[in-house]
Amino acid sequence: MAPRTGHIGLNVTDLERSLAFYRDVLGFGVLGEGKEENRRFAFLGEEGGRPVLTLWQQADAAYSAGNAGLHHLAFETDTVERVREYESALRAYGVEFAYEGVVPHGEGATSGGIFFHDPDGTRLEIYTTSGADSEGTAPVESAPTCGFF
Repeated sequence: MAPRTGHIGLNVTDLERSLAFYRDVLGFGVLGEGKEENRRFAFLGEEGGRPVLTLWQQADAAYSAGNAGLHHLAFETDTVERVREYESALRAYGVEFAYEGVVPHGEGATSGGIFFHDPDGTRLEIYTTSGADSEGTAPVESAPTCGFF
């Protein structure tokens, strides 16, 4: 049996800015924080649950897609309507999207979502497993939509 993902850790340049984004816009609860100089971090998840995402203020520069490591981070929701709610909240926050609106993962796929970047440029996706086929055509015909934004 392969191990399960326990949590995802992201290096960030400004913990307060990233915390505001993941907490206030995406809705993660703060489960714990470290506020010591040079040891700033936040554990995020659902209240009373285990950490899903950890933010570590250790980066000196924004995310670079050209480096080995994380390609993108995807969050799943239950419905395409919930994806649209996140899209509205992110637009109000001033986030720019890789594609316009909810898009399918591939031509003819029922799954799909929205694709954007966090304050440090980390590529993010919020998707649902069904309902995206009614949203239009996939922006990339020959490869997964999430692979090249």
